[in-house]
Amino acid sequence: MHLTTIVCNHPPLRKTDNRPLRVGLCACLCAALTFSPILPLSAAAHNLFNLPELGDASQDILSPFQERKLGESIIREIRAAGAYMDDPEVNDYLNTLGHKLVAAGNDTRQDFEFFAVPDPSINAFALPGGYIGVNTGLILLAQTESELASVLAHEITHVTQRHLTRMASGQKDALLLSLAALAVAIAASQSGSSSSGQIIGAAVTSAQALAIQSQINYTREHEYEADRIGFQRLRAAGFDVTAAAVFMTRLQRSSRFADGNMPSYLRTHPITTERIAEAQARAENVPYRQVVDSIDFHLVRALLQSYLGTPREAVAFFEDALRERKFNNEKAAHYGLAAALLRAKEYDRAKKEIAGLDKKLQHPMIDAMAGHIKMESGDLDGAIARFGKAVERYPNKKQLVYDYPEALIRAGQIQKAIDFLERQITRFPGDGPLHQKTASAYAKLKRPFKEHAHQGEYYAWLGSPQAAIEQFDLALKHDKDASFQEKSALESRKRAMQTELRERERDKKIF
Repeated sequence: MHLTTIVCNHPPLRKTDNRPLRVGLCACLCAALTFSPILPLSAAAHNLFNLPELGDASQDILSPFQERKLGESIIREIRAAGAYMDDPEVNDYLNTLGHKLVAAGNDTRQDFEFFAVPDPSINAFALPGGYIGVNTGLILLAQTESELASVLAHEITHVTQRHLTRMASGQKDALLLSLAALAVAIAASQSGSSSSGQIIGAAVTSAQALAIQSQINYTREHEYEADRIGFQRLRAAGFDVTAAAVFMTRLQRSSRFADGNMPSYLRTHPITTERIAEAQARAENVPYRQVVDSIDFHLVRALLQSYLGTPREAVAFFEDALRERKFNNEKAAHYGLAAALLRAKEYDRAKKEIAGLDKKLQHPMIDAMAGHIKMESGDLDGAIARFGKAVERYPNKKQLVYDYPEALIRAGQIQKAIDFLERQITRFPGDGPLHQKTASAYAKLKRPFKEHAHQGEYYAWLGSPQAAIEQFDLALKHDKDASFQEKSALESRKRAMQTELRERERDKKIF
């Protein structure tokens, strides 16, 4: 339900796609999601999100299917804007933690997807349909895994209690106007006109002004409910129940020194003394038990910390932490130093750090880091061997699934890479980065039908139907090596993208 404006300044360590961020589009999404629940859509907004018809105006509650479709549409826009953190290790961890909390509640069959947003500001948010985003700044602020889990439990509850649809009946008129403003802003951001920035600003301002006052009473009620049920979920999952109050208190204290720059989480999740007191009272009634953080929590935080600042600054941060013994987990601190050294291209030192960790810890993130250090330092045979063994041991770890074929391609073992990638696409057919890597491999073999077909799927995953259609057209021009079934399937995908594109073009004409 809450989303803040996203500014991507995350220096990628292992990223293949560094698109510029369309801040205007993200701001528009923020206006609609932060200040308005989702209701039956106007014709333009309906086309924008490609949703099924919701019926007459009296049907003011979305079905779970309709919420999911809306969430999928927003996620595509977030990806296209470059505001989705393409780091499988961070996202894998968030999904593992999040689904543990979902399962502990045993109160929903809702599908969930958790993802990181490359933004140093402190925020987390729930989108329609079970999509939950967490800013990297919030992950780094959390000092224990239970604190991070308390935030996820809160956001999960917004979804399971269907707060979006419960808010809907009281805010129908304001939301319809807000969605119309959102549609105008998105159309303007895609037009590329010199006045689009002014249109976006006006649309966001009007959407906020229309909805913020009527939203606040609903928000207050739902925040308390998310606190209460989130606490129960946190306890059932075996986390420290004092964590919610501790984290809220830290946030409240930090806001006193923010000098007008209050953390985004506090703007969208107002924390009051009463909320903190109730969280503390709930925890007092539960017997204390010490909860040990997972090593995954510490490794992910160290990885994110290694991305901050210049490579040299990142190295210095971990060197100082280890020298002064200011860390939550020593193994994670050495891992973070290895990651920072890799960024700084100090490969010999990075190898020594990983060699020391290998003696103390067996973990897929260690394997992935070791393989990357070998690959970037030119030891492709060593990288292939390390990745190959690791992916057999951890077949569902996406970082390794991406890394192994990358090493094979660099070593010129293209067919072996393609064989592996095609097997993975069968397992993960909707994985855009896998399609992109497969396209790259087929390009090396000069097989244009396969190359452009997979590149088109990558663009479709990104939410760029025009680029997808162009790639599908290029593929169909080189169909001599394709079977009848492959050509038919690709033509069907092209028609689907054309339908999506026509809907977007119709929205632009309307506005």
